[in-house]
Amino acid sequence: MSMTVAAEEESGGEEVLHLPAEIDWQMLDKSKFFFLGAALFSGVSATLYPAVVLKTRQQVAQTHVSCIKTAFTLIRGEGFRALYRGFGTSLMGTIPARALYMAALEVTKSNVGTATVRFGFAEPTAAAIASAAAGLSAAMAAQLVWTPVDVVSQRLMVQGCCNSSNPKGSAVRYINGIDAFRKILNTDGPRGLYRGFGISILTYAPSNAVWWASYSVAQRMVWGGVGYYLCNKKGEETNNALRPDAKTVMAVQGVSAAMAGGMSALITMPLDTIKTRLQVLDGDENGRRGPTIMQTVRNLVKEGGWTACYRGLGPRWASMSMSATTMITTYEFLKRLSAKNQDVLT
Repeated sequence: MSMTVAAEEESGGEEVLHLPAEIDWQMLDKSKFFFLGAALFSGVSATLYPAVVLKTRQQVAQTHVSCIKTAFTLIRGEGFRALYRGFGTSLMGTIPARALYMAALEVTKSNVGTATVRFGFAEPTAAAIASAAAGLSAAMAAQLVWTPVDVVSQRLMVQGCCNSSNPKGSAVRYINGIDAFRKILNTDGPRGLYRGFGISILTYAPSNAVWWASYSVAQRMVWGGVGYYLCNKKGEETNNALRPDAKTVMAVQGVSAAMAGGMSALITMPLDTIKTRLQVLDGDENGRRGPTIMQTVRNLVKEGGWTACYRGLGPRWASMSMSATTMITTYEFLKRLSAKNQDVLT
């Protein structure tokens, strides 16, 4: 599905900005898509992982501590390696989770996009609907793999911060991800590995739907401004068909993704804080299960009012904005590398 953006000239004429064609599921070389995707997104995950660790530490703390102070305390007490605690487990889960995510995303977007156009929706509306549906289905599919990985990696992230200032943290010591997986399974059973699954779906599914729909809308808005600028800049030319270069395309995608990512982080932050607490806090000494959602909310409000639900917003906002920018530019680059017919890209 190709996209064009029109910009009105002062003279009353109209120049059209022709954007690169959208690459759908049928146009992709699947083996190349998944192999290159695993490699590219592993690099992105490695770059952003420290921000996730800091966000998680802030969310389980019983008092508000700034991101910078959390980072200095963590590094001073546990060394730089602590910023990557649980990364191996996270990386091993990221590969299959990303594969499920990308497959569900592209299949849904392609099918829903085609269906909405057939129902008579305008192309911009059809694109937004397809993007929202794709984000929703992709998040739900990925959480089947990601929730257990999240539980294990987050337990490793907060290990060592259970002290007098955080007595409710997990006191169990884990050697590595496999040891954590085994101990959680022995203590809580499969349910322990899927603790927070429901609220993860409530957090990530709507967040992804909002993000992909927002990205689609933001991209058109940004392209509208870029198109107006380019059309005014080249207004003296007789050729009314303008084609942006690769750098412009990547810049617009990155800005649009950052806008969508920052908004999603702000909207879903309270749910993410509750989810993190549910996943890392143990039950009591009598063997009862960990806190419920309502108990977790009450504990947060008691500790610091409703603003406690936004602990870790700084690193999460930065992480989601940077992740969205790097993810979407990487993802679009990946799709172009994986296209069966490179002629469709021009």
